Amino acid sequence: MDRQISVSGEAAMLALGARIASAVRAGDVIALQGGLGAGKTTLTRGLLHALGLEGEAPSPSFALVQPYDAPPLRLPVAHVDLYRLDDAEDIAELGLDDYLEDGLVVIEWPERMGDRLWPHALRLTIEDEDAGRRLTADLTDDWRDRWSRL
Repeated sequence: MDRQISVSGEAAMLALGARIASAVRAGDVIALQGGLGAGKTTLTRGLLHALGLEGEAPSPSFALVQPYDAPPLRLPVAHVDLYRLDDAEDIAELGLDDYLEDGLVVIEWPERMGDRLWPHALRLTIEDEDAGRRLTADLTDDWRDRWSRL
């Protein structure tokens, strides 16, 4: 099941991230697809701030994984950017499964994982449209009810 939302501007993308944060729980994976500058990191920043992050949330483009601990966050988060990943075989070395025990994994450029993306992941695709961005949510059974309450 897919659901589309129009998002106009940075403030709206941050607010959407905050709404998604209200529904996340330990073991969740959020996979963010979209081109450069689509708003993937902005959405993640809104989510992180709503979970309790104060201060900056840098893009993990060079580190690949930017971990955030609880506390101060409501639950641990691994913000992952796979843009620079050359080989899907390198995914195992990132230790992302460990975060799913008690935290959340947010992945930018999940298509670089090939078939290694968890089947329960909430897949969000962000595309340009005339007045901003269009976000399409590919909802798993686990997310269907939670998404309807956002």
